[in-house]
Amino acid sequence: MKKSIGGEAIPIIDTTQLESELLFQAGIPVSSLTANAHTYFHINRVEDYFRMIDFPLPSDLQPRRMTVYNFFFLTKGLSSRSSGLDTYEFGENTFFFVPAHQITTHKFIRKDVEGFYCHFDIELLTDKTNLRNLLNEFPFLEFNSFPLVKIDTLTKGYVLPLLERLLIEYKSDKKNSFDIFRSYLIALFSELKPFVETSTPVSANAASLITEQFKKALSKYIYEKNKITDYAELLSISPNHLNKCVKNTLGKSAHDLLNEMLLLEAKVLLKQTNLNVTEIAYKIGKNEVTDFARFFKTQTGMRPSEYRSNN
Repeated sequence: MKKSIGGEAIPIIDTTQLESELLFQAGIPVSSLTANAHTYFHINRVEDYFRMIDFPLPSDLQPRRMTVYNFFFLTKGLSSRSSGLDTYEFGENTFFFVPAHQITTHKFIRKDVEGFYCHFDIELLTDKTNLRNLLNEFPFLEFNSFPLVKIDTLTKGYVLPLLERLLIEYKSDKKNSFDIFRSYLIALFSELKPFVETSTPVSANAASLITEQFKKALSKYIYEKNKITDYAELLSISPNHLNKCVKNTLGKSAHDLLNEMLLLEAKVLLKQTNLNVTEIAYKIGKNEVTDFARFFKTQTGMRPSEYRSNN
């Protein structure tokens, strides 16, 4: 699966790459990767993985897009991850979901963390139902949805056996595990449904609603629209009103938010593609490579070439 932008196919990390990366970092031969179930589904205990590698590796701290949906569930410890432009801190009894193709960065994780990490191809779940129905049923899988779902202790007692069963089936290395993965994932997500509304923060006012709409528009149209006036027109408000709403909600300007999204996209392009710096500058709306280099260094303290070569 690839995302096409401006005629160029931009590679996004897929399940095979993810699986190979996890095995390689843990010192397990990549030849142990199975071609069937493991390209659609992966699960591991976070603490087991961290015992085998010196986490975080530099690649873990880079913004990335993936073709798969993924989630963390913490039973102990604390972590901080981003989804799109927002960063979230979460602890025990909390799920953190990242939809496919959403930009995410691992900001921080405490060394004593315990829990589960899972990623899966959405086709695993849409074999029996269409995508729209699935997203209506489980809104935390929606792109730009609120990523956190915090459950209570009672529900944790129901959830853990489901995750353990998925882990056992995954390790069994069977080639006919798709129905089992699907059934237990659906059961797991069904347990989370009652906690979606209680986990999602309520927008306080109209300004915060407009700010959320602006962030969603940035994620969707960043390669097509590079001016605040474009987004204001899209939202049917004036540029001044858009800026005022963002400022009141986040304490920063709409232009600051636009720059943050451009920077995230630039980082993904630098790390995950072979496009040269000039091509990347053009992709994010900087017609002169010097403008892009100046923008990138102002935001990060590094030249684009330095960021690309920094492991």
